[in-house]
Amino acid sequence: MFTGIVEEMGAVKTIRSKTEALELSIEVNEILDDIHLGDSISINGVCLTVTSYSDQSVEFDVMPETFRATNLHQLKQGSSVNLERAMAAGGRFGGHLVSGHIDGTGEIVTKRSESNAVYYEIELPDGLIHYFVYKGSITVDGTSLTVFGVKENRVTISLIPHTMEHTVLGNKEPGDQVNIECDMIGKYVAHFLGKEPESSKSKLSKDFLSENGFA
Repeated sequence: MFTGIVEEMGAVKTIRSKTEALELSIEVNEILDDIHLGDSISINGVCLTVTSYSDQSVEFDVMPETFRATNLHQLKQGSSVNLERAMAAGGRFGGHLVSGHIDGTGEIVTKRSESNAVYYEIELPDGLIHYFVYKGSITVDGTSLTVFGVKENRVTISLIPHTMEHTVLGNKEPGDQVNIECDMIGKYVAHFLGKEPESSKSKLSKDFLSENGFA
């Protein structure tokens, strides 16, 4: 489990491709503190497992499902990546609940500055807009952000100077792909109410409530 608060930006040291699979070696610094084999690390919002590490880098395997569902296959040697260690039980909860399981990749369609903020409009894959609300939470390349606009299949986010400087989003431009994770609580609520995109009718009814002791 993560919070979407990026701890540092690492750089891809080596990348080895294996038919819809990858072996990544990431140069890191801060996250090496208290790291162990098998730990979960968020790489651009994708939960990956530490398979090896040294005093300068950490290695990960990317399986075919992750290769196809995220933007990690677009990484190159030298690419910057957002890094976050799994949330410690006694730590501060600065962002929102983030699983590291990507729901799809979006495309940045516009980027504009206003005072000290930079606004991005992101086109989402079909079905995902259902899970977002104005002033709700979204995870973009592993960064916890607030939704400032929702329309059709697009959401708008805003970045402060700190986020622009300390995450990979600061270097993103229109046309770039970003990893999207929907708000976890929103997904569960939609599922239990039977209001997911493929379901046009809610399962919540007077009969349902009566059968489950709420009469």
